[in-house]
Amino acid sequence: MTGILDLLNGPLGQQIISGVSQQSGQSADKTSGLLQMALPVLMGAMKKNAATPEGAQGLLGALDKHQQGGILENLGGLFNGGVDQSVQQDGDNILGHILGSKRSQVEGALSQQSGIDAGSVGNILKVAAPILMGVLGQQKQQQGISDANGIGSLLGGLLGGSSQNSGASSILTSILDADGDGSIMDDVANIALGGKKKGGLGGLLGGLFGGK
Repeated sequence: MTGILDLLNGPLGQQIISGVSQQSGQSADKTSGLLQMALPVLMGAMKKNAATPEGAQGLLGALDKHQQGGILENLGGLFNGGVDQSVQQDGDNILGHILGSKRSQVEGALSQQSGIDAGSVGNILKVAAPILMGVLGQQKQQQGISDANGIGSLLGGLLGGSSQNSGASSILTSILDADGDGSIMDDVANIALGGKKKGGLGGLLGGLFGGK
């Protein structure tokens, strides 16, 4: 299966990067670097949430909604003249649900790694989150996924299927809950900030994606 980072390098991904870059006023290179770090983190959080039956059903319903919305079918219109407020509000809601109380920590960590200020990181993620849900909704429909096992496999395949990063996304996902406390967000922030948790796993995010 094609990984999420391979998709970013394809025509659709380049259109997303270009549009988000124009929307945020950040360079395409910085935007690309941020999305390469952020999307696996968001998907890792979704995968963790989908590990419970309730979480899986909630995600399946949300993906149906975003697939039906067809955001991928009109990316040109989405970015032409600025992203609609309703899309940004949708992204804000998605991020709040996925990241919870750790959202500001994660955005701060991604800011430090990407060199983009935290406010801009938050704005970029508000736009990227609905698009990511659209990508996942499209994949769900194409693969005929309708249950928790299927959604878990979809997320795992997209995280682990990036040939460019030689399984980096899969490794990242496997250590998101490095301290075993049931919450992955503290570990995401620690990793992205370059901490030393669990024998030097800190800084992995920067090492995998070229951060300093």
